[in-house]
Amino acid sequence: MKQLTSEAVIGFIGTGVMGKSMVRHLLKAGYPVHVYNRTKAKTDELVQEGAVWEESPAAIAKKADVVMTMVGYPHDVESTYLGDEGMMQSAKAGTIFIDFTTSTPTLAKRIYDEAKVRGMHTLDAPVSGGDVGAREARLAIMVGGEQEVYEACLPVLKLLGSNIILQGGAGSGQHTKMCNQIAIASNMIGVCEAIAYAKQAGLAPERVLESISTGAAGSWSLSNLAPRMIQGNFEPGFYIKHFIKDMGIALAEAEAMNIEMPGLDLAKRMYEELAEHGEENSGTQALYKRYFKG
Repeated sequence: MKQLTSEAVIGFIGTGVMGKSMVRHLLKAGYPVHVYNRTKAKTDELVQEGAVWEESPAAIAKKADVVMTMVGYPHDVESTYLGDEGMMQSAKAGTIFIDFTTSTPTLAKRIYDEAKVRGMHTLDAPVSGGDVGAREARLAIMVGGEQEVYEACLPVLKLLGSNIILQGGAGSGQHTKMCNQIAIASNMIGVCEAIAYAKQAGLAPERVLESISTGAAGSWSLSNLAPRMIQGNFEPGFYIKHFIKDMGIALAEAEAMNIEMPGLDLAKRMYEELAEHGEENSGTQALYKRYFKG
């Protein structure tokens, strides 16, 4: 399989917080990009910048050589790919599908199997890095799929991320993303509690952050999300509702493997409480509100 060239037509489905920036990188690199989003207005800026609007995922699948998806939930992935009007029904043999959504390993394998029967190819490639990583093309991309498909897509993936690793066969990318979310979940509790403690102790949280962010306590969340907490900025780089979904997938997979995840379970319950109080569309850093309002 040959590497993709700039003549390859790319379809992109899901132009939300992260997807919009990803499309911009593809356009800047000169790729023809066709876009679809359930809320059409979220594609308006991209169309003005050169993207082509399509009326449905199926319409994109008919025209694209590579289709990328970044949608909300596993059921969205399933309907987009495998539904009665899904892309598998419309795409031509040889089409490559890359799913950036955090979904289930089981569904990733199912999509892979269906594509293979039809002479198509898939990569499950969930990402991490939030709105900042997408905007700066510094996403971590965790890939599951066949080596030759991965290598063919690597030039395009490098436009979107700086840490791109093939983890294994179909579903491996999703399993790796679960590891990522498990690590973040408990860490977010620690970050919130550290900043809350600093504030309650009468310290300047910004100065505390300067000291602890470069030492053993350092983490992406501490460096990137703690400043937002301090500023009272709870806009989503990654939605709480999607994080709850991810933690649910991880807990279900862990249960199937007979692994206890008490830290993950606690974090999920804390975030669910926030969602019940209307914070489901806030960024994950809004966990800080549990300790201080505003």
